[in-house]
Amino acid sequence: MKLPVEPARLRERFPFLTDGDLDAYSEVTRSLLAAPGRRGRRLAEIFAAAQRGREKEAAAAPLEEDERLALAYVRALEKMQGR
Repeated sequence: MKLPVEPARLRERFPFLTDGDLDAYSEVTRSLLAAPGRRGRRLAEIFAAAQRGREKEAAAAPLEEDERLALAYVRALEKMQGR
């Protein structure tokens, strides 16, 4: 599935993105595009998982895989937004 913005183009625009950032962006974006009817709910789930991940990190607790991916995705978005 074609991404709206290819990782190579993102790397040009945001050279500070890591391979991990781009991998998370690609994986989550593809999952969002694969189910257009669930996109809103899926995005809400991703942000909720990222929030749980942040809270667990702060408590030095292990993250579930979905939390790790969601948190990496949100952090990549934050980098692209200059946060």
